[in-house]
Amino acid sequence: MKDIDIIYSNKAIDYNDSLKFMEMRVSDIISKKKKELIWFLYHDHIYTMGTSSNEKEIHSKINIPLIKTNRGGKITYHGPGQQIVYFLINLQNRKKDVRKFVSTIEISAIKLLKEFNIEAKTFPNRIGIWITKNGKDKLIQEQKIGAIGLRIKKWVTYHGLSFNLNPNLDYYNKIHACGLKDYKLTSMESLGQNLTPKEFNKMYLKIFFDELKKI
Repeated sequence: MKDIDIIYSNKAIDYNDSLKFMEMRVSDIISKKKKELIWFLYHDHIYTMGTSSNEKEIHSKINIPLIKTNRGGKITYHGPGQQIVYFLINLQNRKKDVRKFVSTIEISAIKLLKEFNIEAKTFPNRIGIWITKNGKDKLIQEQKIGAIGLRIKKWVTYHGLSFNLNPNLDYYNKIHACGLKDYKLTSMESLGQNLTPKEFNKMYLKIFFDELKKI
């Protein structure tokens, strides 16, 4: 889409720097000084706590930075091997329906996974992308591969999706990721797939643009 800028960052982006950048860009989008933006990136090792997080979600001593942020949701981990997509999209140009936009992010990830014969779904009581079947193997319990957290300012979205390609999943063992203590996290690597960030970016963007046209 010509009216949306795309940024691909190949080096780790400092979380606070990314937040400052997004807030400035959102203001520019609201004032129509700049285009909407989709930003593909990753962060160095960090835990972030969303607006509905609490300290009880940390159950072990952590040895990497912890930041309280302004996105929705609870605590999660970011780090190398996890691809992040930040969506700075003006919903005033589309349907003013945040739930529909979140669904667009989710459906795009689910369709990407289907390309690898991996079945995933969403659940109304726990946001995110959940693997239910890998090839012919049905999982005993669904596992989370993608987390979503957004913030909205004057109908412009920011923050977005984190998707596990091949991160060190041990970092999740110290927290109740997304506030859920009875579920495991997974990754494309754990599911037997080797998907590079560049490949993910290309596949996800194409699917997302197709879905975005529907709202």
